[in-house]
Amino acid sequence: MSILKDRLRTDLTTAMKARDAIRSSTLRMVLTAVTNAEVAGKEQRELSDDEVLTILATEAKKRREAATAFDEGGRPESAEQERAELVVITDYLPQQLSEQEVADIVTAAIESTGAAGEGMKAMGKVMGVVQPQVKGRADGSAVAAEVRRQLA
Repeated sequence: MSILKDRLRTDLTTAMKARDAIRSSTLRMVLTAVTNAEVAGKEQRELSDDEVLTILATEAKKRREAATAFDEGGRPESAEQERAELVVITDYLPQQLSEQEVADIVTAAIESTGAAGEGMKAMGKVMGVVQPQVKGRADGSAVAAEVRRQLA
């Protein structure tokens, strides 16, 4: 069993005992997403820590997007709920990279692939090098925006 999944389950039990409603509901939702991923496909399997991290990153992205949508729709209480869930989820994600760190990784990837003069058609090549380095530590859309900015 994955260490991260064990930690999620242990923390859920602790949150339930402490009657922390937001934390326990968020951890239940994350564990449900993990379980759904495990039983998806032809046969059930145990997810690795990397796969659980991918699910956590996806759930975090959903919360960010939902909070923004609720703010734009004039529902601040729902946006706050989404942000509170996001705080719980980010406790389990690795430390996020700063904008400067992402820019440095993109610059190094452009140099290593020789994509400096190719423009936007080299984006796929550069993203292929950058993605494994930033996986789970930076938002994919922010990384893509930085690649576009540097290639333009």
